[in-house]
Amino acid sequence: MAINQNHLFEELEGVKCGVVEKNASQERIDFLKPLLELNGYKVMIVPSPPPKGVVIADGETVNAPTTFTIGVTDVKFNATNAIFGRLLKTESGHVVTLSYWNQKDQISDDSKPYFQL
Repeated sequence: MAINQNHLFEELEGVKCGVVEKNASQERIDFLKPLLELNGYKVMIVPSPPPKGVVIADGETVNAPTTFTIGVTDVKFNATNAIFGRLLKTESGHVVTLSYWNQKDQISDDSKPYFQL
């Protein structure tokens, strides 16, 4: 069990993993997997369980969008600590910023500290 909500871990495909993100889309996986692998983490991706409630529209069952849980085999990994601790690098060698991690910026501009953004 995790100490707090900022440090989640669970078993993915039989391997204890630190959870990076739950309910992630395929686009999010395409962004995070190469970034995490570049930084030396082994990434595990499993489909998220379907929602508990069934959505019915006009008497028909509607399929929920497919989402995934992304984890790394290092149970000590914490995304918040990795970002604000400046531990992750991009392919070009820049430090990963919060806006880059959240895919708000296309380029990681680490020239200003995060507290001045």
